[in-house]
Amino acid sequence: MEQLISESRPRHLVWDTGATRPEEQFSYYREAICQAFMNLTPESATTSRFAAKVEAIKIGNGAINRVVFPEHTVHRSRADIAASTESCFYLNFKLAGRCRVVQGGREVSLSRGQVGICDSDREVKLLHDRGPTLEVASFWVPSRELRDRLPPSFDFRVERVSDDPFVGHLIVETARSLNAGALRMTEDEAVRLFGVLLDLVALSLSRRSRAQTAEAAGFADATALALRRAVHERLSEQGLTVADVAGAIGISERYVHKLFERAGTTFSDYVMDRRLDGAARDLSDPAKAGDAIGSIAFDWGFSDLSHFTRRFKQRFGCRPRDWRAR
Repeated sequence: MEQLISESRPRHLVWDTGATRPEEQFSYYREAICQAFMNLTPESATTSRFAAKVEAIKIGNGAINRVVFPEHTVHRSRADIAASTESCFYLNFKLAGRCRVVQGGREVSLSRGQVGICDSDREVKLLHDRGPTLEVASFWVPSRELRDRLPPSFDFRVERVSDDPFVGHLIVETARSLNAGALRMTEDEAVRLFGVLLDLVALSLSRRSRAQTAEAAGFADATALALRRAVHERLSEQGLTVADVAGAIGISERYVHKLFERAGTTFSDYVMDRRLDGAARDLSDPAKAGDAIGSIAFDWGFSDLSHFTRRFKQRFGCRPRDWRAR
């Protein structure tokens, strides 16, 4: 049983074993993960009362599959591979418990907050333990979308990419942001952030074969992407500071200023411009026609309506109410 990512597939699907009889819960779970991922063979010490939930969120040609389950083991066997018509990478962001991933004679352990990757075209065993309840956000990455970002001769192996000393923290932050915000974003926004995540993972995987100068440039570019995403995630927070975003992605405040200077702006100007852009979009949105201008300003991190009005007019050449009247 296999359902691949397709244009006709709904963006958001949920399977919950709580809706089935206890003796049918494990079978239901087995079918659900084959629908959300591709052919897999789960094994459990029990075939009843298997409390699990599978949630799939489509992101372009990929997906986030959030899974909550008790301790058990999952195989991707030769038969599973042969029965599949498409290949992918599983990029797993561990949210609770532990998972040991065994592939190609190599074992990688993932604990909470760590990110690892394995290849669906090779046999793999995932041993989920340290429950009783475990949770993972697994990014379903079409093979081509990652391999196109890697050198042609790249030799893939199972990896814990969150350990990368240069971009590991950026991978974790981006995975966390995408997992938390996927349903609040438009699909186009999610696709763009998914692309950032794949760029970071590809940078990590291929970093060992790159020249040091290329690494440094790639690191700065990747950090700048993660920095902008960290700002966007926090635009509604009044009093947002450089320290807030620096701490979120694990870099110094000085480096934050350096990255914005490299882009020809400053932290405060960037935050102000993004907040004003967001407010302008909301003022033009028919669905928000009944929202007070002050409420929209507050939602975008402004605490003073007169200050918002003044800055809005400086940016767009008219007052917020005139912008809305257009």
